[in-house]
Amino acid sequence: MNFPIYFWIGDWRIHPHLLFESLAYVIAFRLALINSRKDTITSSQRSSVIVGGMVGALVGAKLLVLLQHIYLSWQNWQQFILLFIQGKTVVGALLGGLIGVELTKKWIGVKSSTGDVFVYPLIVGTAVGRIGCFLTGLSDRTYGIATSLPWGVDFGDGISRHPTQIYEIIFLLFLMVFLKIRSSYPQKEGDLFKFYMVAYLGFRFLIDFIKPDFHPILGVSAIQIACFLGLLYYRRSISSLFSFIGK
Repeated sequence: MNFPIYFWIGDWRIHPHLLFESLAYVIAFRLALINSRKDTITSSQRSSVIVGGMVGALVGAKLLVLLQHIYLSWQNWQQFILLFIQGKTVVGALLGGLIGVELTKKWIGVKSSTGDVFVYPLIVGTAVGRIGCFLTGLSDRTYGIATSLPWGVDFGDGISRHPTQIYEIIFLLFLMVFLKIRSSYPQKEGDLFKFYMVAYLGFRFLIDFIKPDFHPILGVSAIQIACFLGLLYYRRSISSLFSFIGK
């Protein structure tokens, strides 16, 4: 298998990252519009919240990917500029989107939770996007460290690596099934989104230990620090979320 794995539409050769990232955005946005009909806020408020979340997600995704690869600014500044133009990270998008939504809600006076309707769109969109990350190979910089395990993947440099993109897809599928099962039980407004955020941030904090990233502070990366800060933000909710699991 040679990476990147391109797709052909007629005479057009489509890069896998572009293809699956575009699909991820379209699918997630469509699902979010469908699910948003279930919330309790007005259409104008909903539009404001979505725009605030999108702006925050874009800023967060760009800022965190630059911090994650800050070492390139002195090792390979051309690649650093390329990352600034093309790069983004899911954790940065989630946390930036969270900040954008909360600031927007405060500005327009919305006090109710609005995150539950975005959980499944986020899970599906992230999983679809990770397919493109996997098919892109080394240039995507989402692969894992070297491994001797039989499912290790050679992305083109002769080294068998953890396919961390596939690990994440599997995790997201299991998370979606679990949340679907739990949704048949009574729950407080906002619990679904909180549990998703805690679960995903916790997963990313752990999985990034087997990624060959820059780990400048106590052996952790910028993404892991962001995950820790996100978990710290939800610290008061974590105990109640355990009861959400056990019901």
